[in-house]
Amino acid sequence: MTKIQINKIQIQELEKQKRVHLINSLGGFKSVALVGTSDKNGTTNLAIFSSFFHIGANPALIGMIFRPSPPERDTMRNILETGFYTINHINESIYKQAHQTSARYEKEVSEFDVTGLNPEYKNNFFAPFVAESNVQLGIEFKEKVAISINNTIMIIGEIVQIYIPENCLHNDGFIDLEKANTITCSGLDSYHKTMQLDRLSYAKPDKEISSLL
Repeated sequence: MTKIQINKIQIQELEKQKRVHLINSLGGFKSVALVGTSDKNGTTNLAIFSSFFHIGANPALIGMIFRPSPPERDTMRNILETGFYTINHINESIYKQAHQTSARYEKEVSEFDVTGLNPEYKNNFFAPFVAESNVQLGIEFKEKVAISINNTIMIIGEIVQIYIPENCLHNDGFIDLEKANTITCSGLDSYHKTMQLDRLSYAKPDKEISSLL
């Protein structure tokens, strides 16, 4: 496969939107999900994010990145104000509605309402889940970290509630995300289904890797 080279100067000289698409695509396939929040007055907000990453399993921590403000970030404001939010996996039946939440609506407009997705409250958790999502996480805010190099913000939360289809959970704790119909994304606007190649044994220096399937 023939490759082209793009150097730092060429990257900087690219038209803004082309540069954004290029750099966002380079990270490969990413987790994409809907973050559900509410302010203290009960006004809900729903926004699509693809900047999630695992931080640790004990405690169960997950991170996400917020781009610089302005514009005002309703999701982050609600998280910092209330301390709670949800992460909801996107599936094939709702990806277009999920994408629409990236539009910049006024604060008083709920993306649940404009997209037709339904807020779901359960077990006294403050923030709304997305009823149409098959994998839902309830998150409690833990830490805000300013990243000075590009003025972004990292929000770290602890997973305190998990809702997944029973037939997607393996005995060893592994979740079959394909069976849950979770999709992934690349760049800012490309959505993908997945196909599992294999699941491999824990790698050790003196042991050959084997398939777990």
